[in-house]
This record gives sequence, structure tokens and C-alpha cells, in this order.
Amino acid sequence: MTGAGDAVARLVRDEGTRVLATLVRVTGSVDLAEDAVQDAVVRALETWPRDGVPANPRGWLLVAARRRAVDVVRREAKRLGKEADAMPAVDPCPDPVSVRDDLLRLVFTCCHPALSLEAQVALALRTLGGLSTAEVARALLVPEATMAKRLTRAKQKIATARIPYRVPAAEELPARLAGVASTVYLIFNEGYTGRVSLLSEGVRLARLLVELMPDEPTALGLLALVLLQDARRAARFLPGGEPVLLSEQDRSKWDASLIKEGVALVSVGLRRTPSIPNAYVVQAAIAACHDLAPTYAETNWDAVISWYDVLLTVQDTPVVRLNRAAAVAERDGPSVALALVDALPELADYPWWHASRAELLHRLGSPSAGEALDRAVETGLPAPHAARLRARIDGK
Repeated sequence: MTGAGDAVARLVRDEGTRVLATLVRVTGSVDLAEDAVQDAVVRALETWPRDGVPANPRGWLLVAARRRAVDVVRREAKRLGKEADAMPAVDPCPDPVSVRDDLLRLVFTCCHPALSLEAQVALALRTLGGLSTAEVARALLVPEATMAKRLTRAKQKIATARIPYRVPAAEELPARLAGVASTVYLIFNEGYTGRVSLLSEGVRLARLLVELMPDEPTALGLLALVLLQDARRAARFLPGGEPVLLSEQDRSKWDASLIKEGVALVSVGLRRTPSIPNAYVVQAAIAACHDLAPTYAETNWDAVISWYDVLLTVQDTPVVRLNRAAAVAERDGPSVALALVDALPELADYPWWHASRAELLHRLGSPSAGEALDRAVETGLPAPHAARLRARIDGK
């Protein structure tokens, strides 16, 4: 596809998400709206590159999608010998507030806690990310037929359980927004397990949340966190896909513009949370400490550990304590860190706990490092990470 064609495809995809959100409200059906918008998108991709982008691309898609939805409803009514229900008209020039509200409703519908996390991730990629069912299946390493059934079940549950298409009430919002953020962050993190296309999707969805909720610390912190981590993408993997440790990355490959944007978002997030820390903002502050260090040796480990201590006040989990121990290892040495890691036996089935033990035991010169790595592999440590750590332990 040409550069102009790529630009049209991006425009259609971005506008299609907003049109879908409005059409779900108008039709009352995720399935019908999705099919209608898909038809409009196909038509746009066929005609816009040839005839030019219309002056009001969103309105063009909205009218075309509604027309398709009306045709489907009439055809189905005729098949059943019934009168077709009237479908509300759509404003081809909806105001930004209405579009934002429709999108927010779709975000919270896709990420409703009544749906399983795997269904939330799939629906978010399909509806908010604009990926096809085949693309979602490839991204999540699931057969297309299986993904199609998963998406169908999720949409059926929305309908049968009457999951409301609305923004949660004020008292519900913090918990529900945390669920939405978790889904988006999971999508982003999946990108670092070899599904690289999901990195961009995670960033795109995080940007969408900030666009929709610019004053929410969770949204600000999430976007800051993914930007500060994504800034290292070019240096994070070797050409063959093998991971590169943070201490060994070529920092000249880091994206300075993403770091600058991420740090600015951290500042805004911290100002918005002067008394009660926000977990995503604090995690982003930790990432900023790493990104702003000129070299690994110059990392401010006191600041990193202090931020972890703040994070523990709002998110005291074994995984956070494990990550804090990694920072302690750099400041206070591997023996102090190993004691902290060994104090987390509840992570015995977590591959990164065993990998951390293997690394620390290796630094201490212990022959048990290999056994810890074997256990990490048994519990699911990704093969590229295992190979990299084994090479270090074997001195290769």
C-alpha cells in the first residue's frame, strides 16, 4: 500500500472506532453495529483512495454504516414476517462531546468485569483497536475459529446479561477504570512476549483513554508508563528477537521524544495525586528514573527504591516486592536482594521469581543458579529469556 493509502487506512480505522461507538448506541447491538461499520470501512477503503477523502470522513462512515444497519434490520424483519423497528437517525456531524461519551461507553462495555479477562482483551482489540478477528487471533496466538467463537460469546453475554452501555457512576468509576487500564496494559505487555504488534495497540488504546479522560490519574499514569517502556523498544531486542537486558541496552536507540512525553505525563499525574499515590503514576515514575539515567551505572537506585516503597503503600503485592528486590540488588548487592526474594515463597509457581533467584545466585557464584533457571523454565519462562540467562550462567 502506498504512503497515501496507509494514511487513508489509518484514518478509516481511527474514525471507524468512533463510528462504531455511536452506532452501538443507535442500534443497541454490538454485533449489528460492528457488521455495519465493517461494511462501511470496506467501501471507504475501496473508494477514498480513488475518489479522495470526503470533507467529513466520520459523517460519511456514520451515514454509510447506518444505511447498512437499516438494510440488515429490514431484511431480517422481512424474513421473519415482521415489521422492522425504526432506527434513530444519526447526526453526520456529531459534536465532540457526544463522540467522546459514545467511545467511553464502548470502552467500559468491552472491559466490563462480568466478562472474562481474555474476553475483555479480545473485545478491546476487535472493537477499540479496530483489528479484524483474524488479526486478533494472530496477535493472541489463538486459531481464528476459536477467536471468532470467543468474540461471539462475549457479545452474546453483553446482550443476554444486559451489560449496560454506559459510563459507570462516579462511585463505580475508580474500580472500573482500574479494570480497563489492566486490560490495556496486559495488551501492551503481551507485545513483549513476542507479539510485537500488540505494543503499538497498547500504546494506541492508552492514548485513547487519555483523550477520553484527560484528568484521570490512572489514564495519565498508564500512558506515561507504556510510553516510557516503549521508548526502549528499538534497543530491547536483538535482530533475532532475543531480549537485551536493561543494563546492556544501547541507550542511543531509545526514543527521546517518547521519554520526554512520558516524563511530562508523570509530572501531571503526580500533581493530580498529591495525597494518595496512583499505582500507574508511581510505576511510570520508576520507569522515568531508568529512562533519564545517562547510563545504567548512573541510575539513581535510591530514587527507584523510594518509588517502590511508595508503590507498596497502594499495591503491596509479591510481584512488586520482587521488582523492588531487583533494584536493591543493584544498590545493596545480590545477597541482600536474595534474602528479599527468598522471603516471597508464594511466588514459587512464578517463572520470574525463579529467574530472579537464578540471576542473584549466579552473581554470588553459587552452583545452584542452574537449578533455579531449570525451575524457571519448568514454570514457563519464555524461551528467549531462558536462553539469554543460561548463556550468562554458563559464561558464554
